[in-house]
Amino acid sequence: MEDKIKLGISRCLLGEKVRYDGSHQLDHFLTDSLGRYVKWVSVCPEVECGLPVTREAMRLVSTLESPRLVTARTGIYHTTGMISWAQIRLSELEKEDLCGFVFKSRSPSSGMRGVKVYSPSGIPSNKGIGIFAAAFMHQFPLMPVEDDGRMHDPVLRENFIERVFVFKRWKEFKGNGGSLRDLIAFHSDHKLLILAHSPKHYIALGRLVAEAKKYRPEKLHQDYLSTLMEGLRCVSTSKKNTNVLTHILGYFKKHLSQDDKHELLEVIETYHKGLIPLIVPIVLLHHYVRKHDEPYLLRQHYLNPHPIELMLRNHV
Repeated sequence: MEDKIKLGISRCLLGEKVRYDGSHQLDHFLTDSLGRYVKWVSVCPEVECGLPVTREAMRLVSTLESPRLVTARTGIYHTTGMISWAQIRLSELEKEDLCGFVFKSRSPSSGMRGVKVYSPSGIPSNKGIGIFAAAFMHQFPLMPVEDDGRMHDPVLRENFIERVFVFKRWKEFKGNGGSLRDLIAFHSDHKLLILAHSPKHYIALGRLVAEAKKYRPEKLHQDYLSTLMEGLRCVSTSKKNTNVLTHILGYFKKHLSQDDKHELLEVIETYHKGLIPLIVPIVLLHHYVRKHDEPYLLRQHYLNPHPIELMLRNHV
């Protein structure tokens, strides 16, 4: 993937002073680390729909099902204006070929979960979704999304970025014509990655590809992508990773000495116990894959799902 991946982002996370009090929420991992591989498309709903910097803080009121956006002190409603602007902005973003979005956590416009919604009695519920974030996720239901708060969790961060790169490869597959032959190759390349997230979805996707000729291409692609992204949202655990690592080890039964097999099993078990990060058995398996030129494993994205420079598997 020579071109940088396009990701949407809440503008304040890039260090722009667009928050209601004139501040920003610069996130150095997003700008300095992930930014080396990403072209950011920034969005600030409040500013872009015409509100100034600085401005009165806002919040969501009414119900979780139909929240309203109002100024916190004076109670001025901005719901209609925000929704009207969002529809126009979403049409523009559709042309940007995005592969994901990073939202500002707990924002009444951009929070994708856990946003306070105040009932008529003034009691808040922490289960709301920001007005723009809700519209975005409705428009792009399969696109990877995350918020900056959850990105501080190493497991959730790795999961999101992994999904972004898979989504990018899917777009490339579609851009190249999306033939059945290429779908089979795409699925083969991602088999172990899918298995590490959800054995149930691994089985479902395998069945879908096996019965591919029963479907119209559009339906096949839609069902495959929907099942794929649903499965990848399942967090990969040490137990599931250990299953995949042991499966990979099986490919070297005829190549490795007893000592080498014992070493690999010991490293995998040490990872399973939580004593070392995932990157350790992955690096060791990489060595044997290259040394023995194992063709099936060489193409597996599980062993190289995102740039190693991001060091995401050093912390999971």
